[in-house]
Amino acid sequence: MNPRTQFLNLALRRAARGQGSTPQFLSMRTAIQEIPNLKVVLKDTGWVLIGGLATRAYMPERMTHDVGILIHERDAAVVRQRLLAAGYQLVGALSVGGFSLQRANEPPLDVLTRSDAWVDTALESPTYDAAGLPVLPLAYLIVLKLEAGRMQDLTDISRMLAATNPAERAAIRAVVAQECPLYRDDFEQLILLADLGME
Repeated sequence: MNPRTQFLNLALRRAARGQGSTPQFLSMRTAIQEIPNLKVVLKDTGWVLIGGLATRAYMPERMTHDVGILIHERDAAVVRQRLLAAGYQLVGALSVGGFSLQRANEPPLDVLTRSDAWVDTALESPTYDAAGLPVLPLAYLIVLKLEAGRMQDLTDISRMLAATNPAERAAIRAVVAQECPLYRDDFEQLILLADLGME
């Protein structure tokens, strides 16, 4: 049994009905953690926040130690050049595709590059967080977090799903089935966890 399945099974066994966050708390949206002004640096190149910072558009904000963005793979060279010109230093390559950079006194910046068919759609129609920054739409953020499969990613998914309605879930379910069908069962278990906490 893989660690993801073990975690979900354990969580479902231990979940207590009604022990999750309140709807009022889950509806809070803030942008306390500041990030560098990437709008100025990246100009007209499409990008969206991903990772822990992106979740603040869909659930109460949690602190994270890095900034993650998604760009289309075809823009990688231009984005790298603009960031280097803005004073970032290349730290290395990301194992999942892309690169990591850092500038003095700032958190690391992870630039994920993807060429999936959905990337252009996501970059053209982002959600915006409380600071007005573009964020990966929820369905695709869930796809990335399902693929990553770390415990924090699975927890984030369940928490974000707790604030969704049936129509939103149906739309996300369709994207999951299309983009990462291997994780459909995990997605359904995460919905169940979200609902148990809200009962």
